[in-house]
Amino acid sequence: MSKILIMLNVNGRSHEIACEPNTLLLDCLRQDLGLTGSKRACDDSSCGACTVQIDGVPMLSCALLAVSCQGQRITTIEGVAEHGSLSALQKAYSDWGGSQCGYCTPGFMMTVNALLSETPDPTDEQIGAALSSNLCRCTGYVQMIQAIKAAIRAEQQGRAAKRA
Repeated sequence: MSKILIMLNVNGRSHEIACEPNTLLLDCLRQDLGLTGSKRACDDSSCGACTVQIDGVPMLSCALLAVSCQGQRITTIEGVAEHGSLSALQKAYSDWGGSQCGYCTPGFMMTVNALLSETPDPTDEQIGAALSSNLCRCTGYVQMIQAIKAAIRAEQQGRAAKRA
């Protein structure tokens, strides 16, 4: 199969990549761009470890062809940090022990980041629904939920301070 040239916008930067037409976005991100935060874990699109955001929507990068993502804004875990500093969610995960082995953490963060972008003050039910699309084999999700709520509080405090 011959390679084709595609243009991808990843984490706010344009990339010209030569890839096979059947290359998965996950493989393109990891192999061609060196963005290894998204993980391959299940090989059947059921765990969420490969979650990225496509135009702000959490999507499984192992189930998307790279060529189908041209013209869309792709955000990986590497693009979540704010001006070189951890985002409130990343910091809270670190502070609250929101991950155990950490393998699934980037996928969870991309899913929750999308939720918080759309719903800055989600209910427990909304958080649970968002988390249900990702699997973690190490935790009972308690620390993740604590970290998410801490990130929400930090964001609310930051918004209040800006208004003051």
